[in-house]
This record gives sequence, structure tokens and C-alpha cells, in this order.
Amino acid sequence: MIKNLLKDYGIVAHPGKKHLVSDFDPGYTGVVGKKLIAEKELLDNISELSSLQDKLYASDRYSVLLIFQAMDAAGKDGTIKHVMSGINPQGCQVYSFKAPSAIELDHDYLWRTYRFLPERGRIGIFNRSYYEEVLVVRVHPEFLNAQRIPGLEAGGKVNGKLWKNRFDQINNMEKHLVDNGTVVLKFFLNVSKKEQKKRFLERIEDPARNWKFSSADIRERQHWDEYMHAYSEMLTHTSTNYAPWYVIPADHKWYMRYAVSNIIINQLKLLKLNYPVLPDTEMQKLQEARKLLLKE
Repeated sequence: MIKNLLKDYGIVAHPGKKHLVSDFDPGYTGVVGKKLIAEKELLDNISELSSLQDKLYASDRYSVLLIFQAMDAAGKDGTIKHVMSGINPQGCQVYSFKAPSAIELDHDYLWRTYRFLPERGRIGIFNRSYYEEVLVVRVHPEFLNAQRIPGLEAGGKVNGKLWKNRFDQINNMEKHLVDNGTVVLKFFLNVSKKEQKKRFLERIEDPARNWKFSSADIRERQHWDEYMHAYSEMLTHTSTNYAPWYVIPADHKWYMRYAVSNIIINQLKLLKLNYPVLPDTEMQKLQEARKLLLKE
């Protein structure tokens, strides 16, 4: 079965180990020629995920937070769209985080995402997240000026201690979430520079995709090596036993979507979700209601 490929291939950034993005193959697809199988399995997974979400919502004990981080054109939007296509909208929220607003900058950097965390029984999806604070902000430390961080006044120097502190703060926050019933699943969609170029050209050449392209995408591409360093540091310092990073090969969308769906389902199954069982008194009321309805 193709499901076993996820166990055979090291897509988990193992906690406590130093990682480089280059250690992970963005073009990996398991066994060549299995695209049709993966696409069928994805459809099965979508159906199974719908059933699991229904139990998650009904039991109202756990919540699930899905975090997607990636370079531009890696496929975050498409993966969310396809994998979550069978989900009941009542039990799911998607948030996309862009540049912080003035109000958000008047709070600590975790505030703007923390207030959108999913309630019990729901699935929350972050399309980009607080990890932008150790990725794009690390590549562009000048963004810290707007955050007015104590110690960085008057052009204070940004050093490794700031990033270490943020890694620790993020880890502590995620540990708190997990301890209180939130399952945190983090996906880094790992696209190659070559594939990103191909997708950018497709967006430029296809009128239906022009809106997806921004000149800022090209500017950020010039910082590719800096981003790979920032992502490597992120994987090394924030992949934990309670909230590991999954580095998903993203050069082939069909495999990426299958892999993400498979991981979500496997983690939800570990919760052993069931529909609530009513106490005997409530069951008796149901039977009485049934009798009244049948008499009508």
C-alpha cells in the first residue's frame, strides 16, 4: 500500500536533531507510477477525514491546529482546498496571515495568531503562522523595527539570542496547547527552486492565474538561500515530540496532498474519537420522544 511510504521515507524532522532543508528531497513520490493510486487514496482519505471531523465536533474534547508554512507557489492554498474539501465548514476555520496591522504590532508577536486558535471540537488551519516571525522576519530583520521590541531601540543589534528566545517561546506555547487538548500538526511544504520557477512562469503566462503572482514573489526569491537557512533553523529548533514538523515533498502536488491527508487522518485516529454516549436518563427521554412521534 502507498500509505506505508510515509513510514519508509523520513519526512519527520526528528526532535533534537540538526536539520537542513537540503536533507529532504522535494521531488520524492515514493514508488514511481503510483500517481493514480495516490489520487484514489486521497479521495478515500477525504471521506474518512469527514467522518473523523464529525466525531471530533460531536465529542467537543479536542481541537486540531494545522499549520502550513512554505515558500511562495509551494501549494499551500491548493493543499488546503483539496485535503479539506469534505470537511463541514461549521467545524473548521482557515486563517491566512499577511503583514501585521498597526493593532497587531501593538501586541506581542504571538497575539495575532493566538486569538484565532480553534475551539474544542474544531479544526483550525493557519495558512502561514507565527512561524513567519522566525522566517521572513529573520530574512528581513528590519521588520523588527515596527515591533518596538525592548532592547532594540535606536538600532539595537539583532543577534542569535533573539531567535533562540523566539524558538523557546513558540515551543512553550505549543506545549501549553497540546497539554490542553489541541493537536498541533505542522507542515512545511518543501518545493524546489526549480519547481517554484516553473510555477511562477505558469502564473505569468496563464491569465486565469495572473492574480496569484506578485512582483514581491520575485524579490523574495532572490533571498532563497537565506530562507533555506531560516527554515533549517526552524526545523532544528521547533520540531518537538509533541509538535513535530512534517517536511512534505511539494514538487508533485498529487503526492503532497496525499501525504498531508494521510498524516492528519493517522493523528486523528490516535485520539480514538467516538460520538458521545448519553446517560441512561437521557436515553430514556429519547425513547419517550420516539413513542410520542410514532403516535402522531
